[in-house]
Amino acid sequence: MIITGQFIFLFMIALLLTMLALWVDSKSYLKMAGASSVKPMRVLFVFLLTLTLIGMGIMNFQVTLTLFMFGTGIIVLIDRLFFHRARVSVKKVRPYVVENAYSFFGVLLTVWVIRSFLIQPYRVPTGSLAPTVAPGDFLLVKQFAYGLKFPIGNKPLMTSHQPQRGDIALFYYPVDPNIVFVKRVIGVPGDHIEFNHQVLWINGKEMQQTNIGSTIDDEPAGEGNPQAHIPVQEKEENLNGIKHKIYMTNVDTPLNQDFNVYVPPGQYFMMGDNRDNSDDSRVWGFVPENFFIGKAFRVWMSWDAIEHKVRWDRIGLGVK
Repeated sequence: MIITGQFIFLFMIALLLTMLALWVDSKSYLKMAGASSVKPMRVLFVFLLTLTLIGMGIMNFQVTLTLFMFGTGIIVLIDRLFFHRARVSVKKVRPYVVENAYSFFGVLLTVWVIRSFLIQPYRVPTGSLAPTVAPGDFLLVKQFAYGLKFPIGNKPLMTSHQPQRGDIALFYYPVDPNIVFVKRVIGVPGDHIEFNHQVLWINGKEMQQTNIGSTIDDEPAGEGNPQAHIPVQEKEENLNGIKHKIYMTNVDTPLNQDFNVYVPPGQYFMMGDNRDNSDDSRVWGFVPENFFIGKAFRVWMSWDAIEHKVRWDRIGLGVK
């Protein structure tokens, strides 16, 4: 089982909110039932169900969360409309299932709103955006950067800004939309993109590069690939006013071959900052606008899988 950024982030939120809901609920429960303590089995049920939700989320958290949120919400709504007044008039305690639906609904709704419309966590699995983003970085992503979208199906609810050149954006992989990628926006609709001797030209303008020096690209093992330490040249690229660092090798590879493309309407050209070690638009083509999820803006956690330690110096870094 792979522990993802979403798993850790949402586990912490769910645990804290569940404990808060239990505390509030226990107060009302004691007052209504006159009990001396909350039944241990009830507390265990709530906690195990929370763990089950998070565990299922490893496969498809968004669908699971949405279904459980609406499911508990429907139970609460039906109870309030048809059963609440009659029960209160005879001073009866809410049924066990209804009681837990009330406890969970607020927790699930809060997590659902945060995860769907405000901030999404994402763990970077590879070094394709190095040195800007390191493998093992846990990013915070603004869900609303490109408009509000319903979490299932990514259907737009309200449009705002479009992806801009230089953004580090989260999007669904065009080849398999069940996979989420993170890359830098290089070309926007209508752009003419040229890659000539490892130098980008956009609409006839050269993206200036400044050499910084030689370094090593440390790639952790993963998905059948062994751990690697690749000699690279580190440079600073000026992407129409957005200065960022890139890695390049002196080895001839399919990724550093010259190309010349025009970006179609409604499509975007994405590349990694690790130019010769990135699976991006040079391999699988353009990204449709409706595939974008959000814009990465900060590192909230970073784990070095090679040294097996937290990179404390990267926590809190802005991403640009």
